[in-house]
Amino acid sequence: MDTVLPPRPAFRLIVTGGGTGGHTYPALTAIRTLRDRLAADGRQLDVLWIGTPGGLEARVAPAEGIAFTTVATGKIRRSSNPLMMVSPANVKDMARVPLGVAQARKVVADFQPDVVLATGGYVAVPAGLAARLCRRPLVLHEQTVRLGLANRKLASSATRIAVSSESSLPLLPDSVRAAGVVTGNPIRPEVLSGHAGKAVEALGLYDFDRRLPTVYVTGGAQGAQQVNGVVRDALTWLLERANVIHQCGPDNVGGLREYAAVLPEALRGRYYLTGFVGAELPDVLALADVVVSRSGAGTLAELTALGKPAVFIPLATSAGNEQAHNARHLEEAGATVALLGEVTGDRLKDTVGPLLTDPARRAAMAERARAHGRPDAADRLVNVILSAASG
Repeated sequence: MDTVLPPRPAFRLIVTGGGTGGHTYPALTAIRTLRDRLAADGRQLDVLWIGTPGGLEARVAPAEGIAFTTVATGKIRRSSNPLMMVSPANVKDMARVPLGVAQARKVVADFQPDVVLATGGYVAVPAGLAARLCRRPLVLHEQTVRLGLANRKLASSATRIAVSSESSLPLLPDSVRAAGVVTGNPIRPEVLSGHAGKAVEALGLYDFDRRLPTVYVTGGAQGAQQVNGVVRDALTWLLERANVIHQCGPDNVGGLREYAAVLPEALRGRYYLTGFVGAELPDVLALADVVVSRSGAGTLAELTALGKPAVFIPLATSAGNEQAHNARHLEEAGATVALLGEVTGDRLKDTVGPLLTDPARRAAMAERARAHGRPDAADRLVNVILSAASG
């Protein structure tokens, strides 16, 4: 008679972090990867996400079938002037943090996770502190070159600190550097499986001149006025040298469409304007020879994993100026070009021009970008989570 082994206990994970896609999507990718890894070993994954009611994670987690709860949080409004940090709004929000920690402590104590994974955003602070109070392993994941504010607050409580770049390790405080491990920033696996021909069919790009390189311009899901403006100012020049797919944000299509309507007829067919790129994004990236974009951590992770030459226009108001640090880090490695300071159409021409006319330069930049890419980042992060759980 065969012995029936009892089912192995489920792995219990609390995820905390969010507010933006940069904190939310790496966590979601890690959850999916961990779930698949455990399933292959005959185990289940029980996940609880601690987030904010107004953050992206409040929509993403339930849509994925992940249990979701919220705790009180306090958002710190940064300023280069220390006196401005002591604003009434900051004082009020900081007073909410102890309440959030108390609420999170109850959640952690009740759920008894094997690991708490914190991916940043101010909601991560109460849950991360609660993990320490409940003596549960805490794994931090940092998407940018330097630790964000939330992860800096939690670093001394962490069992492991997963960073996205080798260059981040020396930036960790001496007291926690031994906990640092390089995983990369998890990206959606479908991004790596695009086909250029599918983009042509899906978007109807039959008037593109395939003898010319293709430039993909994006300012993120909502578009970016700065990126749209400099591309508009250089558009005729660009279309004389390349095909352009321009994802401008849903609210910006009308004005740019009017501008495109007066382009020389010979150039109009090389310009594809859209408010949003959805499921076809992997195919668009496969088609693109050069990408012009912001330099958020998720974008960097995807473009380096793909080995795409890029011109980055960092968002000047990003938290801690992280986008400029991200772009500068890759530029120093020759893996991208960063447009810092005042960005004009002429500066864009000077930067993009050599990439459009010199395939060898594009290839060299692509190779350097690929050297910084970590397409296996989700698996690496899952290894860290399982290692933290086993002590």
